[in-house]
Amino acid sequence: MSLLCVRVKKAKLQGPPDKFNTYVTLKVQNVKSTTITVRGDQPCWEQDFMFEINRLDLGLIVEVWNKGLIWDTMVGTAWIPLRSIQQSEEEGSGDWIFLDAEVLMKADEIYGTKNPTPHRVLLDTRFELPFDIPDDEAQYWTGKLERINTMGIDDEFPLEDVVQSRSLPFAASQCCNYFGWADPLTLDDQDSAVDDRDSDYRSETSNSLPPRYHTTAQPNSSLHQYPIGSRQQHHPDCCTDSIHSFDLDYRDQRGTSPVDSSRFGSSGNLSQTSSQLSETGQESTGGSELEESFHSYHSTGFHPSTTGQPRTNGYHLTNGHSTVLSSEKQIHRLSLEVGQSLKNNTTTERGTKLLRFNDDGPPLPFSPSRVRWLKAINKVRVELREKHHTYLGQDEELNARQAFVKSSGGSSLYGIDSMPDLRKKKPIALVSDVSLVQARKAGIASAMAARSSIKDEELKTHVYKKTLQALIYPISCTTPHNFEVWTATTPTYCYECEGLLWGIARQGMRCSECGVKCHEKCQELLNADCLQRAAEKSSKHGAEDRTQNIIMAMKDRMKIRERNKPEIFELIREVYVISKAIHAQQMKTIKQSVLDGTSKWSAKITITVVCAQGLQAKDKTGSSDPYVTVQVGKTKKRTKTIYGNLNPVWDEKYHFECHNSSDRIKVRVWDEDDDIKSRVKQRLKRESDDFLGQSIIEVRTLSGEMDVWYNLEKRTDKSAVSGAIRLQINVEIKGEEKVAPYHVQYTCLHENLFHHFTDVLGQGVVKIPEARGDDGWKVYFDDVAQEIVDEFAMRYGIESIYQAMTHFACLSSKYMCPGVPAVMSTLLANINAFYAHTTASTNVSASDRFAASNFGKERFVKLLDQLHNSLRIDLSTYRNHFPASSKDRLQDLKSTVDLLTSITFFRMKVQELQSPPRASQVVRDCVKACLNSTYDYVFNNCQELYSRQYQPIDTNKEDLPLEEQGPSIKNLDFWPKLIMLIVSIIEEDRNSYTPVLNQFPQELNVGKVSAEVMWTLFAQDMKYALEEHEKHRLCKSTDYMNLHFKVKWLNNEYVKELPNFKGVVPDYPSWFLQFVLQWLDENEDVSMEFMHGALERDKKDGFQQTSEHALFSCSVVDIFTQLNQSFEIIKKLECPDPNVMAHYSRRFSKTIAKVLLQYSAILTKSFPTYIDKEKIPCVLMNNVQQLRIQLEKMFESMGAKQSQESEEEEVGEELEKIEVELETAGKKMDPEASDLLNDLQVKLNSVLDELSSTFGNSFHSRIDDCMRQMATLLYQIKGPLNDSNKNQVEADSDNMLRPLMDFLDGKLTLFATVCEKTVLKRVLKELWRIVMSSLEKTIVLPQGNETFGAQILSAAKELGQLSKLKDHMAGEAKSLSPRQCAVMDVALDTIKQYFHAGGNGLKKAFLEKSLELSSLRHALSLYTQTTDTLIKTFVTTQHAQVHNGKGIRLTPNEKIQPSRGSGVVKPIGEVSVQIELHTHPNNGERKVSVKVVGASDLKWQTSGMFRPFVEISMIGPHLGDKKRKFQTKSKNNSWSPKFNENFHFVLGNQDGFECYELQICVKDYCFGRADRVVGLAVIQLREITGRGNCACWCPLGQRIHMDDTGLTAMRILSQRSNDDVAKEFVRLKSETRSAEEGR
Repeated sequence: MSLLCVRVKKAKLQGPPDKFNTYVTLKVQNVKSTTITVRGDQPCWEQDFMFEINRLDLGLIVEVWNKGLIWDTMVGTAWIPLRSIQQSEEEGSGDWIFLDAEVLMKADEIYGTKNPTPHRVLLDTRFELPFDIPDDEAQYWTGKLERINTMGIDDEFPLEDVVQSRSLPFAASQCCNYFGWADPLTLDDQDSAVDDRDSDYRSETSNSLPPRYHTTAQPNSSLHQYPIGSRQQHHPDCCTDSIHSFDLDYRDQRGTSPVDSSRFGSSGNLSQTSSQLSETGQESTGGSELEESFHSYHSTGFHPSTTGQPRTNGYHLTNGHSTVLSSEKQIHRLSLEVGQSLKNNTTTERGTKLLRFNDDGPPLPFSPSRVRWLKAINKVRVELREKHHTYLGQDEELNARQAFVKSSGGSSLYGIDSMPDLRKKKPIALVSDVSLVQARKAGIASAMAARSSIKDEELKTHVYKKTLQALIYPISCTTPHNFEVWTATTPTYCYECEGLLWGIARQGMRCSECGVKCHEKCQELLNADCLQRAAEKSSKHGAEDRTQNIIMAMKDRMKIRERNKPEIFELIREVYVISKAIHAQQMKTIKQSVLDGTSKWSAKITITVVCAQGLQAKDKTGSSDPYVTVQVGKTKKRTKTIYGNLNPVWDEKYHFECHNSSDRIKVRVWDEDDDIKSRVKQRLKRESDDFLGQSIIEVRTLSGEMDVWYNLEKRTDKSAVSGAIRLQINVEIKGEEKVAPYHVQYTCLHENLFHHFTDVLGQGVVKIPEARGDDGWKVYFDDVAQEIVDEFAMRYGIESIYQAMTHFACLSSKYMCPGVPAVMSTLLANINAFYAHTTASTNVSASDRFAASNFGKERFVKLLDQLHNSLRIDLSTYRNHFPASSKDRLQDLKSTVDLLTSITFFRMKVQELQSPPRASQVVRDCVKACLNSTYDYVFNNCQELYSRQYQPIDTNKEDLPLEEQGPSIKNLDFWPKLIMLIVSIIEEDRNSYTPVLNQFPQELNVGKVSAEVMWTLFAQDMKYALEEHEKHRLCKSTDYMNLHFKVKWLNNEYVKELPNFKGVVPDYPSWFLQFVLQWLDENEDVSMEFMHGALERDKKDGFQQTSEHALFSCSVVDIFTQLNQSFEIIKKLECPDPNVMAHYSRRFSKTIAKVLLQYSAILTKSFPTYIDKEKIPCVLMNNVQQLRIQLEKMFESMGAKQSQESEEEEVGEELEKIEVELETAGKKMDPEASDLLNDLQVKLNSVLDELSSTFGNSFHSRIDDCMRQMATLLYQIKGPLNDSNKNQVEADSDNMLRPLMDFLDGKLTLFATVCEKTVLKRVLKELWRIVMSSLEKTIVLPQGNETFGAQILSAAKELGQLSKLKDHMAGEAKSLSPRQCAVMDVALDTIKQYFHAGGNGLKKAFLEKSLELSSLRHALSLYTQTTDTLIKTFVTTQHAQVHNGKGIRLTPNEKIQPSRGSGVVKPIGEVSVQIELHTHPNNGERKVSVKVVGASDLKWQTSGMFRPFVEISMIGPHLGDKKRKFQTKSKNNSWSPKFNENFHFVLGNQDGFECYELQICVKDYCFGRADRVVGLAVIQLREITGRGNCACWCPLGQRIHMDDTGLTAMRILSQRSNDDVAKEFVRLKSETRSAEEGR
């Protein structure tokens, strides 16, 4: 590793001197350095640069550039091989190197140059070893740096000692800089050392800082157009800085960064580690120096040198990594003792003075440059080590956040880019008096505008004198002219406008004192002091007496001024720290200089008329032909004419000599006219051309170089003027060639006044003057200081806007002081108005006007950028800096936001940037950042903050261990406390900060933002914590439920209505889902236990009714009371998530179902034991019904629609409606929960049905007894039914019903009292069913225990002959006579009205639709029907008499066998017949021809002879007088006989074929006894009506099957013993194959 030292000395350029404004750029190993810019053809730089070299095969590239207005042009370049550079410890005279025009490239690297130019540059290049120092030197500096390190940060460096001992070289800067970087050194570099890394906005000009007093008067010009000579000599001002200089204080300078570094951006951005280092302060300071130095030494590298000038550009690349210093080993070589001592002494103490360099030893044995290098390298090393140890233990998460470190003094040091991490701080109070306030000095250490003039003694001395000169004889107190009306006798011109004084007499005004003549309208424009003009004029013309009188008058005025205003001059003396003796001497000198006036004053003025914009159009063509006249004193010069252009560019330079400071520069713009009118006008007047505007500039206000836009002004009220003109003015005043411009001098005055009142007298507190009115913002100090700055500004032409911007820059370093944000906001608002609100008289844009600011565009933009960053940082901790308990600080917070808004306005309207960040969004982001930090801090210090805020201080109570203060899986105590603290924060933001930050009502509401951020962060932590709790389940479910309620309240109270959460289902219910389900599981066990207990208590009490009006017992009330309480808890959760609520509903529905079904099962089981009691069965049924009612109410509370069913609905309809309601509820409830409750309601209904049926069946035997008594009474009624005995029928009916009514009256009276209405209806229904069924079975259609067919079969078997059947049937059932049927009809109406009970019982509609009543009425109606009607009814309704109506196959004729089998299981056999249907075409008579073909597969076993034959019968109406039956001949021992016999049936024409059927019966012929049935088949003619002729294959069955209708018809026909047709029908349908025979 080698250290390359390059000294750029000077150059000789070929060309005119005014052509060159050059600087030199050095490039080596991707590192670039640039000198200052110097004018002339022989520029002299004398600047040192230093580079670390690790590749000697490369070369040093030297480029000389000429500075341009828009872009720079290269004058020439040279390439110096590094191997050709010699090593040396001493500076040399240098070598002249000729410059070439082009470079030679090979493999993307420069290896030479070509095309020589006449230009050459003088360079001194050499290699120097940086760390080769003797041991005695290292030991000497070890002791020195130990004392440096223990010195207080604010202790001043002893100037006198250094001056006496050894004066250090002075670089081209006004401030002390131990490392030789002159201020303008890096101003043109595009990489700022003081970068704003966290800025959300970076202007295009924010990468450069202005020089201290070399700042250009107008930043449109080059930043370095002031000629600053090489200052090689030693200068006493070089050590006037404070100890901050050791911390590398070069605020206004900029270092460079490598181009290709992977860890450094092009803007000097640092890596994360160095960024953190730069943002972490180690000492508390009241100013800005320390923080700036931190930024600086982390952005620029430093390297040793043995020369008198130090170097920059220390960053280099080694193996792909950037390094700040060479290596740790090389640093260690410096001295182990140095490192150890510096490491152990990191705490600073105020008051310790730094010793002189040679106070305890011999003169230094090494060069001054090495002295400076050693101090820098060791200081940086110490700082880096300390930062390294500070951040060594932090994890990645904390590294991601910019750390907040407390200073040793207890106050916090903030960097502009730093973001305090509240989690690392000690617990502090919250809300109101507990408001996260941290002690902090007003004005952050990384101050906005470094007030360098405070330490620039040379400048201060000069400004001190200028200030005295301005104040001893101020312009505001100058002697006014004594104008009188005057008559000219010869042509005379106005002194002001140079126009002719027209008229015969009294043409103008003349001052009687000094004799100046002017128009009456121009007398106000003359502002020179009459006394000074008179003195000057008299002295030049030899009027000694008059001159002496004037001088005496001026002396008197100055004495009066000094006597009346001593406080002004005393204040000036105090501000500049001048002794009284020196001050008195200076006052004498200044007075004499005022008396000398302008007679000894002279200056050289160079004016360049550059261009103009927005001129008035004076020609008919809509344009103008402008030219400019420039007049200084009596000398006038004219530019060329630019034809047809309203935005002309002249770029013409003129030189003037001025010997009167009261003179003015008159710049006028004209429109050249060359027509006849203008020629005539020229004959009569001096001015023949049209006037376009003028600008009058006081010479005394000029100093140095200026590049300014001047607005063109009117000359008279009639003038039509617009636009502005750009002038470049260079003034060289005799005796003041090297002083700063007046604007820089004013800056020095203002900054020193501000420093005096704020830091010296105010101890860091800004004193805000009381000022009112529209111009109140122009008052910066109290009366005395304000008069000083105003008089200075008036004297030297400082614009009021420059004053405002200067004061704004001063306030920027104290922007956190009380009241300062409001002043700054007002100042910036007026600055914005000045630049942005352009007037009608100018067309210059706001950005161009701002670019012409004497303050410096880049300087002010950089100031605002840094201020913007700092405001963001402070707003990001607004609870620290603006506590809610302080109304004044809250007002400062409001003003801070106003200031932020003004900065945004400035960027939009003045800089005219396209899309700068909106102030509302910036504030919102800051508020969010503060809330994030606040939440983290509250979370980490919850226990202490809560106890401090909400619990009384208990001195005896032991503090919890640190690990138990945070969230734990063992308990939930942490979270309610955190919620309370969060609520207090939100309330404070809502009540205290929202009314203050009300500038953006539509975009920002701090209370809402606070609630949103707090909830978001809380939700993340809460969710994670509950996930952990779910794994362990160490807490009670009730604790989780209580926490759930608190979280719900927090969400509903503060979060629910926020815009981002409105209409969105929150997540928090899902966090608690498992815990709520756990609580429901536990609650189910509690509910079951409670149910059993309630039921046991009810049993002991005998199921007593709860009250007179409540017909159910206490157990139902107790059960639902507990269930409702449980569900109320679920309801109070107010779960907004339907999916989670569905889980709750399903789980709770299961609990309800389990409890109610268990209760019903117990009741059902014990119900038969209470059946003989009178009231208890009713109470138990009431209980079940009450379960259903309460369940329906629970449906409603769980989301079901309230049931609107009437209590009078019957049970069947009621159940149907309940199901409908449940379906409706299911649309709102979870389907699964709805199904569960639906099934439960159905099951409860079934239980009630079962209980009702059991209860009703208990009365069955009693009702049957009543029915038998009624039957006896009915059968006693004899006689026919006629008109005479119709009245007797009702009496007979009442008499017959008496047994039943007596029984029902007693029971139903009791039931109506003890049963609920719904239960009563169910009981009535059961009784109605039993009564109707018993009436039918006992009276109308009495029958035995077996079926009717079985009766006939058993009777025939026992009696052996069919003739006995009549007697048998007559004994079991009797046929009702018409009169008895009439009595039964009346009795049914009576019973129906009884059960209706006038609307209190069963509804009439239900009774009429009752199946039992319909069946009974049908049975009664059958008694009155004819035999033919009954038979027809039988045929038309019985379609499945044999084999369920299946098995018959049809074919076209008998010869065609069916393609499939009968499909009948175990058929007896099969019969085939051919059937033809005939209808007579005339009379419609119907005939049926049947051919019995044969039988097959007859299943018949007999020991004797088997003689089968076929009996075929036609069954249907109207066959009483016709042949109804035929038989074939028998066939012996043939199980598949063939008959082939034809038979014909005549049916008549009354009914169609569908009313008839053929019954085929195969029998075994027996001689001497009844034939035995083999099998039967039935063919209904309706099945073959469509065919007309077909063969039927019919499987045989054992017997005829019929339904209830058929049996009823059979029963009635069997009672008609006198009707042959009826008897034959009954016999046919009663035939059955015997089970014992035919086996």
